[in-house]
Amino acid sequence: MTDPTAQPLYQRDPAAWRAHLAEGNARQARKRVGVDALIRDHHGRVLLVDPTYKPNWDMPGGMAEANEPPIDALQRELAEELGLQLPEGMALVCLDWVAPHGPWDDSLMLIFDAGTLTAQQTAALHLADTELGAFEFCTPQQAQQRLRSYVWARLHAAIAAADTGRTAYLHNGNPLRA
Repeated sequence: MTDPTAQPLYQRDPAAWRAHLAEGNARQARKRVGVDALIRDHHGRVLLVDPTYKPNWDMPGGMAEANEPPIDALQRELAEELGLQLPEGMALVCLDWVAPHGPWDDSLMLIFDAGTLTAQQTAALHLADTELGAFEFCTPQQAQQRLRSYVWARLHAAIAAADTGRTAYLHNGNPLRA
């Protein structure tokens, strides 16, 4: 029988409660978080980048660092790689859970809608570090040809979500069936 006058552990011993939470945190799964930006030009083309460390083109963005908010990671990656400064307030348009594969554990891949760049912003884009070999605005058809199939599926879902004002939720690049 439970003692009705007993206080919960977090009220009786705050230090023990913090230790309990820390122990749970140490055993819980950690996920990698990737962040990409859906960036368009005034023709409706999407910005793609050609990383020097992998075989295919990709969306601009990268991986979040430990304890870094996803939007901050995206801002950092865009500035580091393309010299691009975008205002806060980008909307999340796609979340893709990626199952473990090869040496990788599962991850969460987020795409934020960074909107349409002005002519001035487009002209100011430049390769700001050696991780990228090139960048280019591409039609959706060109993007589909350059991207790995699962990245194209993610980008395609993000474009549709941005155009409809919704957020896409995917598993391995595939929408969940309702």
